Amino acid sequence: MEPILFGIPALVLVAGALALFMAWNIGANDVANAMGTSVGSGALTIRQAIIVAAILEFSGAFFVGGHVTDTVRKGILTSDAVALHMDVLPFGMLGSLAAAATLLFGATRFGLPVSTTHSIVGAIIGFGAVAMGIDAIEWGKVAQIALSWVTSPLIGGVLAFSIFNLTRWLILDREDPTAQVKRYGPVFYFVVLGVIGLVTLFKGLKNLKLDFDLPEAILLSLGLGLLGALFGSFMLSRVRPESAAPGDRFHDVERSFVLLQILTACAVAFAHGSNDVANAIGPLAAIIHSFGDVEYAKRTVVEPWMLLVGGGGIVLGLATWGYRVMETVGRKITELTPSRGFAAELAAALTIVLASRLGIPVSTTHILVGSVLGVGLARGIGALDLRVAGTILVSWVATLPIAAVLSILFFYLFRSLLAP
Repeated sequence: MEPILFGIPALVLVAGALALFMAWNIGANDVANAMGTSVGSGALTIRQAIIVAAILEFSGAFFVGGHVTDTVRKGILTSDAVALHMDVLPFGMLGSLAAAATLLFGATRFGLPVSTTHSIVGAIIGFGAVAMGIDAIEWGKVAQIALSWVTSPLIGGVLAFSIFNLTRWLILDREDPTAQVKRYGPVFYFVVLGVIGLVTLFKGLKNLKLDFDLPEAILLSLGLGLLGALFGSFMLSRVRPESAAPGDRFHDVERSFVLLQILTACAVAFAHGSNDVANAIGPLAAIIHSFGDVEYAKRTVVEPWMLLVGGGGIVLGLATWGYRVMETVGRKITELTPSRGFAAELAAALTIVLASRLGIPVSTTHILVGSVLGVGLARGIGALDLRVAGTILVSWVATLPIAAVLSILFFYLFRSLLAP
């Protein structure tokens, strides 16, 4: 007979607690994806970044976090294998949540930005291989994920390198950078607001079934970009050269990039909350609905209270431990200013759009770190802390195998404790 606590199946209570813990770790580790560069450049204080990220991450998670989710995460397990092993699926999902959350907890403790999605995928590979057999794993999908270790940071890094060099050529290296930022600033606002539109349409709102075709999405984004250009012209007209500190001709220029960086970071935060909350509540939904029929369990309705658990957990995580990874991304890899942070954030947003359209499996964490590396490399290899960068890269490669091993251990633990 299945264990019951407080009139609720123990399996469900444990799943809810682990989903909350997983969401807490997502907030603690992944908030740096959006806000780390803003903190590192001085555009936002840690307190301000936490408040802004809390609002946008929770809004993305709760309002557009997905009313239907593929709980067999990312197609890692074959549908046939799931149908044949419904009896072990709940314990496997429990083990996956516990393993991924534990890995993220350890990574955050040491300030390492790792991929939440890769953590949960590695965990599912682990329990799936031992509980359902090697053939139950979609190894083609796993190979795509392994490839993303290279493609994610590379695309982000190349774009960030290019954007920052363009910024230097147009503005920073000119004789009068303040006049140049007034001239080209509206163009930057046009691009940023247009990209925000694309990020939202292609990434942030996909779970609301707002499916725009490419011409419609581009047209809407162009309209938003034009509004951004008008807004940018107004804001930049208020910049006065005499406000610069003595001997610092870049003071007003860097100040002009602050709002651009914050706007782009907000778009990434909203998109992240709407998507990565599924890493916590997807397994929870699978466990709860595994009491029903097979097809219902394979693709389950996510209840509002689940989104509340996921969104609330993300906010708690970023408010309590989010500063740890922010410090690494924003200050330890390379020195950032608002113009450099803007280049990194815009590159990350562009990469998210590009990957979403092409169906390339990428990690937001890997993209952002790659973008920061690209900005640093634009100033020369000496501008990078290669020791920190190397440690981060090693943690990425180790994510899948560590999560898989932990998942196997937790799977056997939960099955022995909670099986009827």
